[in-house]
Amino acid sequence: MPRQRHHTLFFLEEIRAFSPVFLDTEVDMGRVLAHRAEAVAREGVRYGTTSYVLRAAGRVLAKHPDANAAIQGGPRRPRIAHYPFVNGKLALDRTLDGRRVVLGTVVPSLHDAELPAIQAHLERIRDGDAERLEDFEGIRKLHRLPWAEGRRAFRQAAASLALRPHLTGTFSVTSLGHRAVDSFHSVGGTTTTFGVGRILDRPVVRDGEITVAPVLRLSLAFDHRAIDGAEAADVLTEVKEALESV
Repeated sequence: MPRQRHHTLFFLEEIRAFSPVFLDTEVDMGRVLAHRAEAVAREGVRYGTTSYVLRAAGRVLAKHPDANAAIQGGPRRPRIAHYPFVNGKLALDRTLDGRRVVLGTVVPSLHDAELPAIQAHLERIRDGDAERLEDFEGIRKLHRLPWAEGRRAFRQAAASLALRPHLTGTFSVTSLGHRAVDSFHSVGGTTTTFGVGRILDRPVVRDGEITVAPVLRLSLAFDHRAIDGAEAADVLTEVKEALESV
């Protein structure tokens, strides 16, 4: 097994305890695309779709503390931690030592962060060298360890409810919308994970008339150990409404 994928395998082992349930919806992205075009003309900045999703989800989850929580331990002695902040992890397709891997960056304080700060964080990670960025030094150190030692170190870090929001966020976003992927579901190691597909013109009904609108299929995977379906449905609906009212 290539050492560059060790962290992915350690992560997959840790999330086996999850009890995921999957929801999805469609979002009319007309307001988002108009806002993006205005920002390009006014500021010369093109905000990414994931920046809008991170911002919207951060504000929604601040109103749903149970959905912004983390759970640790088995069925006999589970523990739940609630956090006074919202950190979002975004999964990224990067290259380390010539091998394509998934890396995650945690965008902090999304309960009140604005789009320019979110976009600046993502651009710094996107444009930086993954083999030099300080953000990924922990992963690079993990890759240098022997398998058993690296696995033990990963499990120790994952077991800390105090460290977890800074390592994996309090919620996750993963996107495959840059390719021909309409929708998908993923478990990001957090109580809630949003899956972002591509924006595609689709027929929609407005005021009783069929028209064409740019539509995003947005999914939500939630850990049933931490929250139930009704609250997860509230979260997904409120994120949809936030995106449609940018």
